[in-house]
Amino acid sequence: QVQLVASGGGSVQAGGSLKLTCVASADTGAYCMAWFRQAPEKKREGVAVIDSAGNTLYADSVKGRFTISKDNATNILYLQLNSLKPEDTAMYYCAVVRTEDADFALDVLGMMVAGGDLGYWGQGTPVTVSS
Repeated sequence: QVQLVASGGGSVQAGGSLKLTCVASADTGAYCMAWFRQAPEKKREGVAVIDSAGNTLYADSVKGRFTISKDNATNILYLQLNSLKPEDTAMYYCAVVRTEDADFALDVLGMMVAGGDLGYWGQGTPVTVSS
């Protein structure tokens, strides 16, 4: 399984921006890559998905503010976070979802379990947005 290392999190004021980076140890092939977030005492939320063709899909809560992209030459996944809000505060994780279907990937991000068949993820990077 490909190793995923996320970085770029930090503390910003509302309205600020951050860019998260996830370095994959190898090509993830036809599978989708994604970002999800987990805030304390809240359910895991799928944030954004990109398929192998570069098509993207976003959760309604971040649409128009976040942008997912991938550099296939270097196997690096990015998430640009703009117009940040306090409710965006969470640990952010990058993941590989074992599907080529971006809609399905966004749907199942909240259901993946460690060691399960749906996909896997690396360590998270924290984002804190103050008002």
